[in-house]
Amino acid sequence: NIVQACFHIPLGRLSDRIGRKKVVLWGLSLFVAGALICATKDDLLWISIGRGIMGAGAISAAVSAWVADLTREQVRSQAMALVGVSISLSFAVSLVVAAPLYRMISLSGMFLVLAILGVMAMVLTYFVLPNNKPEVHAQQDSLKVVFLRPELMRLNLGVFVLNATQVAMFLVVPRLLEQAGFPLNAHWQIYLSVVLLSFVFMVPLLIYGEKKKRIRLVLLIAIIFLIIAEIVFTQASSVMLITIALLIYFVGFNLLEALQPSLVTRYAKESKGTALGVYNTTQSIGLFSGALLGGWLMDSHGDLSVFAAGAVLLVGWLIIAWSMGE
Repeated sequence: NIVQACFHIPLGRLSDRIGRKKVVLWGLSLFVAGALICATKDDLLWISIGRGIMGAGAISAAVSAWVADLTREQVRSQAMALVGVSISLSFAVSLVVAAPLYRMISLSGMFLVLAILGVMAMVLTYFVLPNNKPEVHAQQDSLKVVFLRPELMRLNLGVFVLNATQVAMFLVVPRLLEQAGFPLNAHWQIYLSVVLLSFVFMVPLLIYGEKKKRIRLVLLIAIIFLIIAEIVFTQASSVMLITIALLIYFVGFNLLEALQPSLVTRYAKESKGTALGVYNTTQSIGLFSGALLGGWLMDSHGDLSVFAAGAVLLVGWLIIAWSMGE
């Protein structure tokens, strides 16, 4: 995460200048190289080096900008939602397959699988995806201009709060489920079901926002969903109530994961890669801060304080987001 945070902006900005495909291929090659190092070494130092090299292939900004290049504004949020679906599903599926896969092929084998997947992605990128070249006459905004643009600052703050509260929340939710009598090795059943069901409720809201040009309204509703979920978690004592809170949370979370990057690309114009690089860096800082703050709150004030603090942060975000235009 630390290495990724350092490379989101440089690689995103580079993709604005030389094109998305070159940057994505370079990032995937680093991912494959790092995975192979981890697969062939069994000591902590080399695995750390390999993971660092994998992290240096921070291409999420370039990929999101590429999606924006290939889509019209009217359907961009839906395209971003598909990217979000793939990420959420990969998370949910990993909870199911990780343990048995580890027992079958060990840690080295898992890194080898990652390297193979990386090579497959490189082949797909090179031979299938169109080569979007940067516009020669487009004026690229400076990093300072992109960073200080009010609309983008609002979105960057939003993704910081979104990911900080998510990480902090998931420090506590597994413990709540265990306390409610649901075994740890069966948690994936709830996560997978909730993630899949959340898309059923999220898609109509997303389509409504795009077709009726009410993106602002849908974004505010999504933040309110997160606040409601945090409040429900503070009262959750049964598996059913925890599951309902998770469902409400993931509907809001998946909406924001689709809407926010789409809005970044609209405000950034010709500097999509740069703006998304800043956005993803803020996201990484949010992940780190959420783990740090959540761990401290759990130790010093108890599990439920994490949800209370999350609700306060989200209310602050809601107040700031309220002033945005359609």
